[in-house]
Amino acid sequence: MEKTTTLIGRILLGHIFLLAGISKIGNYAGTQGYMEAMGVPGMLLSLVILLEIGGGLALIAGFQARITAFLLAGFSIISAIIFHANLGDQMQSIMFMKNFAIAGGLLFITAFGAGAWSIDAYRSNKTDITT
Repeated sequence: MEKTTTLIGRILLGHIFLLAGISKIGNYAGTQGYMEAMGVPGMLLSLVILLEIGGGLALIAGFQARITAFLLAGFSIISAIIFHANLGDQMQSIMFMKNFAIAGGLLFITAFGAGAWSIDAYRSNKTDITT
C-alpha cells in the first residue's frame, strides 16, 4: 500500500502545479498584470510557469523529487505570503492555508523521497519497482 499511496500523493500534489502553470499560459497577460498589481515583477512569470509545469511533471514522475518538492514548498509559502496574506478575507485565508498545507505535503517528500514507484528509485536501484 505504501508504494501506491506515495505515487498517488505525488500525482495529487504535482497536478496542482502542472495545471496552474498551464492555466497561466492561457491567461499570460492577465496573470502578469495580477503579479505586477501585487508588487511582483511581471517578467518573472515565465520562470513561475517553468517552475510549476516542470516541477509538477518532475514530482509526478518522481524525478529529483526531494529537490523539486523543497523548491515547490518554498514557492508555495512565498506565494501564500505575497498573494493570500489578507486573512480578513475568508477566501484568501483558505488559499493561504491551502498553500501551507501543500508545502507540508511537499516537505514530507523532501524528507522521505519519492517512493518506490519513481524515477528516483529506479535510478538508484534501491528497490524493485515492479513489485
